[in-house]
Amino acid sequence: MTTAEPAEAATRRGRPGYDRDSMLEVVVEAFNERGYDATSLGVLAERLGLSKSAIYHHFDSKEQMLEVALAKALDALEAVFDEPGATTGPVVSRIRHVVRGAVLVLCERRPYVTLLLRLRGNTPIELEAMRRRRAIDRKLRTLFEASRDEGTLRPDIEPRVAERLVFGMVNSIVEWWRPGGPITPEQLADSVLQLVRTGLREPASL
Repeated sequence: MTTAEPAEAATRRGRPGYDRDSMLEVVVEAFNERGYDATSLGVLAERLGLSKSAIYHHFDSKEQMLEVALAKALDALEAVFDEPGATTGPVVSRIRHVVRGAVLVLCERRPYVTLLLRLRGNTPIELEAMRRRRAIDRKLRTLFEASRDEGTLRPDIEPRVAERLVFGMVNSIVEWWRPGGPITPEQLADSVLQLVRTGLREPASL
């Protein structure tokens, strides 16, 4: 009669205690610390405590790791703009929904958004990710254009400037916000929205 194997030991059997998502977390941490170009497969194998062949069990290449990691950020950000709150209702409500959603995505997927924001465009994968990011920027700009046209965006701020100011503020969160700190993602989203309301609105609009 054999003793039942502990659950932890069972999950670590074989190749080699990581699933694809948990492996990707370690990989993205290395990319953010060292830079994608400077992070070799050998560095990743050392961090993971795996052989290179074990890494290839989950990913075909370092390039595929980057592509999957960037998709985690981009897919979530794009999805915010497809939600009913971003596509229907008053323009100012749609802007609020998008800004709140972007903050929450950034907090939930901070390492992946950090990687996205630090791209240099050195590979086709990076260039495609940057193209998708610019398309997201344009979607917010379009909302501000609609806000300007209906008179709820203050006339001395161009929609392009409003978009860059808002996303610039949101993107800066990756540099200082940390999970488990005194500010929750919901509180952070509320604070960002308050600044957007008071800084960009015409009186009695946003």
